[in-house]
Amino acid sequence: MKYLSTRGDTTPRGFCDILLEGLAPDGGLYLPTHYPRVDAATLARWRGLPYADLAFEILSLYVDDIPPDDLRALVRKTYTREVFGTDAIVPLKPLGDGLYLEALSNGPTLAFKDMAMQLLGNLFEYELARRGQQLNILGATSGDTGSAAEYAMRGKKGIRVFMLSPHGRMSPFQQAQMFSLQDPNIHNLAIEGVFDDCQDIVKAVSSDLEFKRRWSIGTVNSINWARLLAQVVYYFAGYFQATKTNDERVSFAVPSGNFGNICAGHVARMMGLPIHRLVCATNENDVLDEFFRTGTYRVRASAETFETSSPSMDISKASNFERFVFDLLGRDAARTAELFGVQVPQRGGFTLAPDEFARVPSFGFVSGRSTHADRLATIRDTWQRHGVMIDTHTADGLRVAREHLDPGVPMVVLETALPAKFAATIREALGREPERPPGFEGIEALPKRFTVLPAQVDAVKRYIETHCA
Repeated sequence: MKYLSTRGDTTPRGFCDILLEGLAPDGGLYLPTHYPRVDAATLARWRGLPYADLAFEILSLYVDDIPPDDLRALVRKTYTREVFGTDAIVPLKPLGDGLYLEALSNGPTLAFKDMAMQLLGNLFEYELARRGQQLNILGATSGDTGSAAEYAMRGKKGIRVFMLSPHGRMSPFQQAQMFSLQDPNIHNLAIEGVFDDCQDIVKAVSSDLEFKRRWSIGTVNSINWARLLAQVVYYFAGYFQATKTNDERVSFAVPSGNFGNICAGHVARMMGLPIHRLVCATNENDVLDEFFRTGTYRVRASAETFETSSPSMDISKASNFERFVFDLLGRDAARTAELFGVQVPQRGGFTLAPDEFARVPSFGFVSGRSTHADRLATIRDTWQRHGVMIDTHTADGLRVAREHLDPGVPMVVLETALPAKFAATIREALGREPERPPGFEGIEALPKRFTVLPAQVDAVKRYIETHCA
């Protein structure tokens, strides 16, 4: 299996090459040359496999430059009861009306990002040791990616992490998870701006090929294909739990800001998983919902990006969206490069031609928007009716999922995080504190270690140079 860029670079690269690279040299995102198709016999063989073995089967279709025994050992080391709390790894909880909640937040940082990041940490360490190299990981987070990456990479040999986050715009719990880490290979950079500013800096640094190569810069954001690939696995696992036979279809509702999580669902559907609908749920920052309703992708400026009670989705420039549009346009790299390399930076967005937008329904996507009032009502209703406490982002997903239920088709809502990470909104909705898993009591009071920087590419580059020299 080889990989190409959404913007036209067709230099053949293997999985381990793009694992360490992040963005393609032309600024595009990597995708496989084709999506392997999974037939009915294969689905039947996979049904009932333990999660780690299912992960091995799926990853093996895309990874041919790691020996199979090594890859199997890496996934079995990653997906364990000790790390994720259950043998099922991602168990389903029924919520009535054909709705299910897929538990993705039982990892070390209580967010779905652990599902991919724990594997990514093991893959990085393995490949760097094999090459005798080091890697400086540059990432941006709106809340959960940062802590998941840092907990996965702390203590890993040959790895430093430089994580950018919007200064003062994460929940106190999210900030504490990241900033309380004292490991010398972890660097937290609080950027004076919004998440999109952080993400733009990461892309700018990654696009400076001379700087990127001199300092061995890699990424853990969902622009990294390996991370997205790891997320494909839990769509298959959720489907098998929600159905009895492979003749059934399932819909998935996904809270979405950067389009990585739901893009993994798109990949699963392209592989042949019987997905009926992919429901893209946004908060008040509704760039993606606007696109799926109108065909216009309109990036908001920093001043237009709302600070909401589901802060990990406070994003107006969805990095992974380029991967979907590339497929939507029949893998037309020149058209994709025009849209994302020219029109987005110069005009702030684009509008698809009518014939291009008309293809969207054939990919299964629908969308919806949720507000703070919706989140409160959904959190309250889910607690009162089912005794299940959900976080604010999951509430967005559940709220929009209810708008797209189809008779006889199970709807699986992907859990985003545990409610302990967003205590203020839980108190507002339920009048009580969310439960905290053992080990997280008083985390906000721990000493914090971070550096505040302006939203400037050069400031971040100088920091990296100073701390890598």
